[in-house]
This record gives sequence, structure tokens and C-alpha cells, in this order.
Amino acid sequence: MTASYTYKYPRPSVTTDALILRKKTAEILLIRRAIAPYQNHWALPGGFIDMDELLVDACKRELKEETGLEVDNLEQFRVYDGVDRDPRGRTLSVVFYGFVEADAGVKGGDDAAEAAWFKLDQLPDLAFDHADIILDFLRLLGQSC
Repeated sequence: MTASYTYKYPRPSVTTDALILRKKTAEILLIRRAIAPYQNHWALPGGFIDMDELLVDACKRELKEETGLEVDNLEQFRVYDGVDRDPRGRTLSVVFYGFVEADAGVKGGDDAAEAAWFKLDQLPDLAFDHADIILDFLRLLGQSC
């Protein structure tokens, strides 16, 4: 039996986001959000974790739900914790990354109206702090967009 606790201090929500790059093509996977906030804006695939799942499993689930893509090898990149990064409230995002073959196809699903590959040097305006996340990752890889 799991105990239930009540705390007088507020707690943040936790999400995961996926940085998925196609090998040899300099392309990254983005979804066009179907719901608010940032409805119709492009973003990294991701979402809120369920209470009974590991972070990496939440990332894989959200990636499959929103893009149809299954990626077994995801590595944790970084945690983003900007106080105002999400208009829905205090949200921490644990970002994972992975690489797929150049022919990996995707399609929008769940709360993603669309999923598509974008050249790293031709990114659209992005929701949340996702442009900063991508830039940080590219710096780590020694690239620039």
C-alpha cells in the first residue's frame, strides 16, 4: 500500500522532452502543438510523466504517442528548470536525446497536430524554451545552427 502525504510546500510538475536527430542529415524532430499553451507552435516532442513511470520511459512514451517513433536508446542530456519556462506553472523538464536513421518516418498523434523533420539551420519559432535547449545541445555536439 502506498502512503499518501500532504505537504504545505508546493511542488513542481515534471516533464520530459526528446531531442531526436536524424543521422547524416542535420535534421531534428519537432511537433506542432495541437493544444494550448503554444497551440500551433512547433516544439520538441514531450510531456508530463505518469506517477508510476521512470523518466526515460515517459520520454519514450510521449515520443511514440506524438510522433509514432520508437527509439530504444535515449540518453539524458540536461534538466531545464527556468521558473517561468511554462505558463501552466512551475515545471521541470528532463531532456533526453537520441539518434535515428535518415529514413525514419514520423506522423503527428495524440496532442501533436503534426510531426516533421527540420534542418538545424532552418528551425521555426519554437514554444517554451525549446530553442535554448536545442542550442545548448548543439553546443555540446560542437555544432551551431
